[in-house]
Formats: sequence, structure tokens, C-alpha cells
Amino acid sequence: MEPLNALVSLANFVLIPATAYGAQLALGALGVTLIYGILRFSNFAHGDTMAFGTMAVILTTWGFQAIGISAGPLPTALLALPIGIAVTGLLLLGTDRVVYKFYRTKKAVPVTFVIASLGVMFVMNGLVRFIIGPDDQLFSDGARFLITAGDFKRMTGLDEGMAIKTTQVITVVVAVIVVAILFWFLNRTRTGKSMRAYSDNEDLALLSGINPERVVMYTWLIVAALATIAGTLYGLDKSFKPFTYFQLLLPIFASAIVGGLGSPVGAIAGGFLIAFAEVTITYPLKKVLGYLMPEALEPDGLIQLLSTDYKFAVSFVILIIVLLFRPTGLFAGKSV
Repeated sequence: MEPLNALVSLANFVLIPATAYGAQLALGALGVTLIYGILRFSNFAHGDTMAFGTMAVILTTWGFQAIGISAGPLPTALLALPIGIAVTGLLLLGTDRVVYKFYRTKKAVPVTFVIASLGVMFVMNGLVRFIIGPDDQLFSDGARFLITAGDFKRMTGLDEGMAIKTTQVITVVVAVIVVAILFWFLNRTRTGKSMRAYSDNEDLALLSGINPERVVMYTWLIVAALATIAGTLYGLDKSFKPFTYFQLLLPIFASAIVGGLGSPVGAIAGGFLIAFAEVTITYPLKKVLGYLMPEALEPDGLIQLLSTDYKFAVSFVILIIVLLFRPTGLFAGKSV
């Protein structure tokens, strides 16, 4: 029974949270890698785009709750997602028209777009803080747990309980659906194939009659959807605070680069790799080892490699290692 208790403890505090967090990072990294692969620059405003999209969902959710609309046991935010995506899409299209199109017309070098995206990042960050405030905002409703620790103990007879939050299950299910739709769109539709052709060879795509502005428009709309969904799922699973999404930029970029910047498959793999690394390295293993080791050898300390305060440092270290030894990433994306 002790190994089972150890496994349940590990699943409760590492495997399940890391899987949900990995799905959130993967969706965020997909947005980054699409912009890099198609529009050819690193968008540092992506974290704050997630914050803006989540804010739009939160405000819509509050409106729905005020007039009595709910999704029953599911979070009302799921009903608000389409409106949040639409608002974020309009913002990104407007930003492209006002900022990025000028530099695209001038054939500016990629670093110019990066600097412009930093300016956009600060504007978005200020806008979100001005509208909704800098504090934590809880907007999750519906059933909190799919399985509680007490119910799990009664069902299994184990000493260790496992709690599965509804938002964790929703995160994984929604991420799988979104990724499936995205890959179908990119590989099966005419617009998706045009985007891939434009990414592979811009000059050849233009000679083939592909409209670059149409490709840019669809790219921003897809990025708006990915950013809003990723940000909302993260906010439901944890909480919403604008500065947190600014901090998420590091693990999201690390996920995209580790997997292979410009590779959608790499973004997904990188998201889960970063998530499991962060959660595992910062988790105290004392309880798990206590179940597995003889009583005389049970550890006295927490057996924690790093404090949770240094969670994002894990992303940074992995990012540096990949940039030094394999700059194209695990799935051989474009060299950074």
C-alpha cells in the first residue's frame, strides 16, 4: 500500500498540476511560435495579450453572472470565451494596423518588430491594470472539484487522498480540442496551407498568389484565440493577476524555444517539459520518500531542490542550456 500512497501523493502534487500547467504553457507557446514562424518576430507582448483576453472574459463572465446566466457545474467563463476571443482579436488587428503594418511595409529588420512589441507590451499591461486593477481577481464558479481527497480515500482505502480540480480537467480537455482544431486548420484548409506556405518561403508564396495581408489577419486572429484560451484556463486554475501574466512570458518563451521556435509540435512538447521541470524541481519530496523508504531512513528535511519562489528560474536555466547546445530546439525549429 505504501508505494500506492507515494504514487497518489506524487500525482496529487506533481503529475496532475504539471499536466494542467503544461497544457496552459503549450497553448501560450503555440501563439508565440505562430507569430515567429509566420510573421517572423518574437512577440514580447504575448503575455499581456493573454492578460487582456482573460480580462475580457472576466468582465463578460461578471456580466453573465449579474443577469443570471451560468454553465451549471462548469465555469461561466467558458460561455464568455467567444466574446473574449472576439475582443482580443479586434485589439490585435488594430495593433497590427497601427504599429506592425508600418514596419512590415518598410521591410524593417526583425529586431525592430521586437522593440515595437515591447512598447505594445507596456501599453497593454497599463491598459489591463487601468481597466480591471492590479489585484487578484477570482472568477471561477461551478463545481470546484471533480474528486475530493476525502472521496478518494473512501473509494480506495488509501491513507493518501487525491483531489482533482474541475478546472484541471477542463484545461486538459479544452487544450486537446484546441490543438486538434488548430492542426486540422493548418493542414487541411486552404487558408491554413497558405499560412504554412507563407511561413516556409515568403517570396514563393507571393508568386503563387497568396495574399500576405490575409495571412497576417488570420495569424493574429488565431493568436488571439490561443492567448485568450490559455490565459483564461490559467486564471481559472490559479487566479487572475495582470503581473502574473507578465511573468508567464519567460516560461512561455522557454517552452517555444526548447521545443523549437516555429514548430507547433515543439511548442506543445516544450510546454509540458517546462511545466514538469518547474513543478518537479520545486516540489518537496519528503512525503513521497517517507512512503517509499524505511522508517529509520525517512528524511528530516523537505528534500526540495529549489523553493517555489525560484520556479521561473528553472525555465531560465533550461532556456539557457538549450540556446547554448541546441539553438534550434528539440524539434529543430528555426535557429534563435
